[in-house]
Amino acid sequence: MTVDDENEGGAPEPPTYPTPHHEVDHTAEPSDDPLAIRLEQLILGADRRYTPFQAARTAGVSMELASRFWRAMGFADIGQAKALTEADVLALRRLAGLVEAGLLSEPMAVQVARSTGQTTARLAEWQIDSFLEGLTEPPEPGMTRTEVTYPLVELLLPELEEFLIYVWRRQLAAATGRVLVQAADDEEMVDRRLAVGFADLVGFTRLTRRLEEEELGELVEAFETTCADLVAAHGGRLIKTLGDEVLYAADDAGTAAEIALRLIETLSHDETMPALRVGIAFGTVTTRMGDVFGTTVNLASRLTSIAPKDAVLVDGALAEELSRTGEAPVSETEAAEEAARAEKEGRKATTYRFALQPMWQRPVRGLGVVEPWLLTRRPA
Repeated sequence: MTVDDENEGGAPEPPTYPTPHHEVDHTAEPSDDPLAIRLEQLILGADRRYTPFQAARTAGVSMELASRFWRAMGFADIGQAKALTEADVLALRRLAGLVEAGLLSEPMAVQVARSTGQTTARLAEWQIDSFLEGLTEPPEPGMTRTEVTYPLVELLLPELEEFLIYVWRRQLAAATGRVLVQAADDEEMVDRRLAVGFADLVGFTRLTRRLEEEELGELVEAFETTCADLVAAHGGRLIKTLGDEVLYAADDAGTAAEIALRLIETLSHDETMPALRVGIAFGTVTTRMGDVFGTTVNLASRLTSIAPKDAVLVDGALAEELSRTGEAPVSETEAAEEAARAEKEGRKATTYRFALQPMWQRPVRGLGVVEPWLLTRRPA
């Protein structure tokens, strides 16, 4: 007897569960548009075959667990429409199999589903909005966009898929290496000492009222692209972008400081960009699903909010770390005296990358009194 048979004879309708179908309306039935169905079949590589109950039962997974996985991946609710494929069944089997084999706990499997779903959803939205929209403009009068879309997707799909796997493997290798090399024990695999920086455009809210939507979009894209390139080029990791703000992390204080100053130097020479301010803090950070949390992150955010225009403020821990590693002098007075002695004795003085100037102490909401330091680049 099938699941559909069980619902005959006046039996109660089964509950609605999240299922793998990407509709904007999260309670919508799957589209019956012929082109949409053809594109879905092309992208998924299979025909619609199962209802959610049938897919879960075929995969040997409880409907409750299947629902948790689908919900975590961000899939829409489609009731009991027949919209699932063999790939959906296989994905359920794989996730459940990892749990059954003891390789992942059930909560961890749900986290894997959620982090993957959130990341790829954003990627897919960007590719459709920014990439395919531009490429599918009809090349000739009289042609419709839909007539161009199918062959274009057919050509791009295998190439984009291979590229996605390549980038993911590269990023996974880099992340694994960083964590395993630095982690002294199991606790440090999640709670690690990092430098965390926020970079924020000044006056962005006012700017949104002045600029046209297209101009604003171009400014945000230029800002995010510039920040992402600089953070990556100098050894940091872009955690996330929030339109007018970016959050990045680095394994050491010197890298975070260099990135901050590069951001200020680069964007201040762009006349289309508002002023920038950056705040950095150093300390224990909790990492979850590619994001960072904790007091260190909160402190970096607060420092950003009080930083002067086109300037970088850092906390005492980062200032101390820069001094400890020899990248900034403990005291400017002592550094000047040492340089004078070195010149008198005919030897080379110690060189530093950064200069630190203590600022006035001030109360910071939720964090008590802090003493920020102004970070600048030391003359060569």
